[in-house]
Amino acid sequence: MTGVVIGAAIEVHRVLGPGLLESAYAECLVRELATRRVAFERQVALPIQYKGERVDAAYRLDFLVGRRVVVELKCVETILPVHRAQLLSHLRLGGFPVGLLINFNVPALRSGIVRIVN
Repeated sequence: MTGVVIGAAIEVHRVLGPGLLESAYAECLVRELATRRVAFERQVALPIQYKGERVDAAYRLDFLVGRRVVVELKCVETILPVHRAQLLSHLRLGGFPVGLLINFNVPALRSGIVRIVN
């Protein structure tokens, strides 16, 4: 499943290149995933549990692909440890097995992809 997402992201980056806003890449990734007939949801709410109670903390996943893969998009100079920690937290909170952190602000997208397994 991650291979299909990575392929779609690479195509978006190939066409647009680096330097745009995250929202532009997200909109184009929607179209690319749909063209490839990939099941996904966008801006998925992620509640947290605190002492046995559900708390709607306004966390939203950029994409949830196949109800298993969390995809978070970035357009930053470099992926920081906090970005990895946030994705890992999202995986743990939602019980998802794998996540992709995709930074479109790089010359070659392969160097901007981080895969994290929960």
